[in-house]
Amino acid sequence: QVQLVESGGGLVQAGGSLRLSCAASGSIFRIDIMGWYRQAPGKQREKVASITRSGITNYADSVKGRFTISGDNAKNTVYLQMNSLKPDDTAVYYCNTIALTSARFGDFWGQGTQVTVSS
Repeated sequence: QVQLVESGGGLVQAGGSLRLSCAASGSIFRIDIMGWYRQAPGKQREKVASITRSGITNYADSVKGRFTISGDNAKNTVYLQMNSLKPDDTAVYYCNTIALTSARFGDFWGQGTQVTVSS
């Protein structure tokens, strides 16, 4: 299977920056997409950004121009640079990957990392 280990969350003031990292490990044959989702209290989980193996990126409208996703295929790692953070960005951020492993092809999720933006 795939293990996703996230790091980089924390508490930051509005206007500040944070960088999230997520490293995938396990019996991975191929990673097609890596991305970040978030879930705020009382809200549904939403997609924040994703990056394909070939480097094509996609962003939620709410983070365009403020967040940047990047990846390192050799390390099976994805990063999310978050700038100009707002209180509305407060959520648990989850790493996600669509990957082919020795067991199956499908979605895998990390445990989540808390991001709190104070006003």
